[in-house]
Amino acid sequence: MGLRPVFYVSDGTGITAETIGHTLLTQFQETRFVSERISFVDSVERAREAAVRIRKAAEVHGVRPVVINSSIDAAISEVLAESGALLLDVFAPFIEPLEQEFGEARQHAVGRAHGLVNFETYHSRINAMNYALTHDDGASINYEEADLILVAVSRAGKTPTCVYLALHYGVRAANYPLTEEDLEHDRLPPRLRPYRDKLFGLTIDPVRLQQIRQERRPDSRYAKFETCKREVVAAEMMFRAERIPTLSTTHTSIEEIASKVMSTLGIRREMF
Repeated sequence: MGLRPVFYVSDGTGITAETIGHTLLTQFQETRFVSERISFVDSVERAREAAVRIRKAAEVHGVRPVVINSSIDAAISEVLAESGALLLDVFAPFIEPLEQEFGEARQHAVGRAHGLVNFETYHSRINAMNYALTHDDGASINYEEADLILVAVSRAGKTPTCVYLALHYGVRAANYPLTEEDLEHDRLPPRLRPYRDKLFGLTIDPVRLQQIRQERRPDSRYAKFETCKREVVAAEMMFRAERIPTLSTTHTSIEEIASKVMSTLGIRREMF
């Protein structure tokens, strides 16, 4: 089968359209997609330019494109529809019922979902990101202000999860890499013991860990399967002995990891 072109079109960043569209498309396992985000389509002229790109994709792939559209201007949507693509408006099913419920017509405000609309929440994200970076891989061990601390062997997914938590939820997430010295014992490293209620352990299949480490440091002792297996087994023994909540990252997305960590530790934050 050929590739089905998919366009995420928005009058803003396109994050909303891409997030919703990707979630929908994952439900179809037998169709292969090639996707493209077209952001800031905030005028009829730009909509025409987008429509040209969409029509060209139809010619190249010989199949009708799909457009996931989060533009709020009806005129823009009409131009996009002229491309001949299957046009899916992510807001259409919800706006009318909400207008009826609230007794209020929607305001056609561009870019509000991801715009800088609240300085307090914006700065909380920036501060959380700075915290995640300064407390990455044990760079700083002052965890008094941490909302949570991810504990795992190297390359198990600590850093990207901390960054995601900071950017999307403003969570101050630190991470601590378990060293060979730490793993010689089945007890928590002394520096982590005062923060037991903030700890969450990540583990990973040794085969997958070996693949990741091999890409980073090819043919090193660090990347050998025996090393990976030994570290993972020791870390899991420590987590069990200390009753630290644990999740495998082997087949789990960052979004799922973040959600599970926050839920388990009782951290409630709205997504920005």
